[in-house]
Amino acid sequence: MLLLPSLRGARQGGAISPSEATQLANQRQAVFVDVRPAEQYAGGHIAQSRNVPAAELEQKAAGLPKNRPLIVVCGNGRDAAKAAARLKAQGFGEVVSLAGGLAGWVQAGMPISGTPPTR
Repeated sequence: MLLLPSLRGARQGGAISPSEATQLANQRQAVFVDVRPAEQYAGGHIAQSRNVPAAELEQKAAGLPKNRPLIVVCGNGRDAAKAAARLKAQGFGEVVSLAGGLAGWVQAGMPISGTPPTR
């Protein structure tokens, strides 16, 4: 069962579904890494995710655990794959992206945290 997300992720270019991401987080303590800008993160994000904006990824990656799987999240799924490749290049072993990004997460009916900024 634990191999299922890894196998599916490998077939889909490293992207896993929201339900597979939840399983990976629950069973293996995977860390969600949200690579959107801080303003977007503040407007809504996956609970317990860490905000490491893509523009700062190389500088802040040292603060991420190398002994746990990382699930990279962006707005729609496209930027996360690029960020996941950058993390793998920095020596992170198990890195996948969230298919559909935060939009896919919300569409799947999964909860988010955060408050939209007031204008």
